[in-house]
Amino acid sequence: MTPSYGGLALEIVVPVFNEEAVLENSISRLAEYLTHEMPSTWKITIADNASTDQTPVIAALLSERLPNVEYRRLEVKGRGLALRDAWSASDARVLAYLDVDLSTDLAALPPLVAPLLSGHSDISIGTRLGQSSRVSRGPKREFISRSYNFLLRRTMQVRFSDAQCGFKAIRADVAHRLLPHVEDNGWFFDTELLIIAERSGLRIHEIPVDWVDDPDSRVDIRQTALDDLRGMARVAGSLVKGVIPCQAIYAELGRRPIAPADRPSFFGQVLRFGLVGVISTLAFAMLYLVLQGPFGSQEANFLSLLLTAVGNTSANRRFTFGIRGPGGLFIQQIQGLIVFLLAWAMTASSLQILHVANQDAAPNLELLVLTCANVLATLMRFILLRLWVFRARRYASPVGLPLHAAAGSVQ
Repeated sequence: MTPSYGGLALEIVVPVFNEEAVLENSISRLAEYLTHEMPSTWKITIADNASTDQTPVIAALLSERLPNVEYRRLEVKGRGLALRDAWSASDARVLAYLDVDLSTDLAALPPLVAPLLSGHSDISIGTRLGQSSRVSRGPKREFISRSYNFLLRRTMQVRFSDAQCGFKAIRADVAHRLLPHVEDNGWFFDTELLIIAERSGLRIHEIPVDWVDDPDSRVDIRQTALDDLRGMARVAGSLVKGVIPCQAIYAELGRRPIAPADRPSFFGQVLRFGLVGVISTLAFAMLYLVLQGPFGSQEANFLSLLLTAVGNTSANRRFTFGIRGPGGLFIQQIQGLIVFLLAWAMTASSLQILHVANQDAAPNLELLVLTCANVLATLMRFILLRLWVFRARRYASPVGLPLHAAAGSVQ
């Protein structure tokens, strides 16, 4: 049952597990900041998930000593579970969470929650990867974070830049709608929440933050990375199968397009597809020349095509065929990859034929043959994309939206 929202504007949940060393200082500092800098009504909830040290004792004392501080305890581990439990029971209009080490500068808190309190956005997240963000952390964690977020954006087709920053907020009505569809109860919890939100056409607001790495962090990076990869595969499968009702959530909470977006004419599609094709071919050529040395010609051809295929499908979806809503995105990407495999088969065959005819073919000759094969593959791609992947009848909204609304931008 969804709770009714009273006069409380903001509840900040701080999930903890065995944090006796920093808990008192962090909560006291957070409460002091909110008292002086947060104009809206607020509450801090310490969400303890099965701590075995003195964390429960310290948290209970803090809840007695400090106003607007509460303590909740679960007997089961899991950061996501602690957040789910606290958020589900809250009667605040906006729900947030911070990591207990307060690595993120608290000055970012008011701009984090402001667009949610005003109703402008649905979810708000801090990003350590923005141009104006200031981050202090070691090169290993920096590399892992950037690699993870790059992989997430490429594989899940999302646009938010930093899924892992422990500094997020969400409107309560949005949280209560999304939480039943989030399966993970560990570190992947908020990433899964963000993926579902974006695929459902919700608005995610990002703010750059100042962030200092906690040198005492006990997060197992390797295990967390493996769990996240499994989580991405599971969520992708659920989206493809339609298990997650993105269209129903979009119909209930998503933002409608400002104006109808008409599907380009056939001539317009040809011109736009050609432009995308030229850019993709140039990108392919540069990638091939870079990869041909370390990987060999066939492997370089495959990798270059694969790297450009996802971007090419996304560009054609939006630019060439005028599709901007979340409906059918994953199915279309899979179909686009099938088209990619057909194109790869054509180019690989041309390369094989060249090597049979000339075993010592120079890289420049290989590139010429592949470019010619790519021209033919491009014609095939346009036909298949237009008549199969992005055919017009696929865009009728399954939630009852008119055709032009389903094709419009939702974010």
